[in-house]
Amino acid sequence: MPRIKIGNKILSCESLPYVIAEIGVNHEGSLDKARELIDLACLNGADAIKFQTYTAEKLASRQSPAYWDLTKEPTLSQYELFKKYDTFGEREYELLAEHCQKEGIHFLSTPFDERAADFLGPLMPCIKVASADITNFPLLRKVATIGKPVLLSTGASTLAEIDMAVAELEKWGCLSLSLLHCILNYPTSYENAHLNMINGLQRVFPGYVIGYSDHTIPDEGMLVLTSAYLKGARILEKHFTFDKTLPGNDHYHAMDAADLKRLRKNLTFLGRIEGEIHKTPLASEAPARQHARRSIVLQRAVTKGSLLCQDMLTAKRPASGISPVNWDEVQTRRAARDLPEDHILQWEDLM
Repeated sequence: MPRIKIGNKILSCESLPYVIAEIGVNHEGSLDKARELIDLACLNGADAIKFQTYTAEKLASRQSPAYWDLTKEPTLSQYELFKKYDTFGEREYELLAEHCQKEGIHFLSTPFDERAADFLGPLMPCIKVASADITNFPLLRKVATIGKPVLLSTGASTLAEIDMAVAELEKWGCLSLSLLHCILNYPTSYENAHLNMINGLQRVFPGYVIGYSDHTIPDEGMLVLTSAYLKGARILEKHFTFDKTLPGNDHYHAMDAADLKRLRKNLTFLGRIEGEIHKTPLASEAPARQHARRSIVLQRAVTKGSLLCQDMLTAKRPASGISPVNWDEVQTRRAARDLPEDHILQWEDLM
């Protein structure tokens, strides 16, 4: 059974999911807003919060075109967008990590370059690699050598590319890895969510815990993420904001505190009803096994020595006599004494 340990949490097919509220850069350069979002995520059931650590100069050329919905985020250049929000430095992330530790929630931030991976590594229980860097072997090698579990998003990737990335990470020392299904559309239409790919990743990569990084617009019941959990995703990641109506960036496809609370309520309820994998009668079912199952019962009175035949017999509740699984054997036996109609047969009644 695949397992991954993140901090003090062990994730497997039998566990509740690890929920990551991705603040990203929805703090918009404000430490106070970042702390507020951490507090909201913690209060409403997230296991971790996640930021994004990059500098525009290292991430994108000045000619990099937008690939998001321009009606929601009108910036035409990746470089221009990233430049708006790359204001946090190492000290800011250290302060945010300290705040997370105080609040009892895991601090994460996706590194988009090797320097970021170096200084973030000691602050985090695992390292998230963005979908767009699944072919960035220099960054994968750096991440692998840090010695922390790796969460690898697989948006816009072929199975061959995922396989190459997994091999590269493990070649360079990664000992614990989870693969996250993801669709790189901002936002992702519900029709494009393709949650069945979670099962596809489980089939092709059975040795790894599979998760899901979601970019759909939050639905009223948080059914997309809840369904991903039911499909087997044990890490759930979604952008997080305090106001989904804010323009631009990642606010428009993020969940807010109410969405997160609803998701955690769904997951907690499912945790109550899912129970054991191994099929076995429960202690609470003992009365039903005894009283709702059937015994072989006489349809009419019989005299001692009578050979029992089918038209003499029926099956009725309760299960305090001979079970109907012995139906054929009973018809080879004779009555050991006179027996009345509606008698529940016992083995001592037969010879």
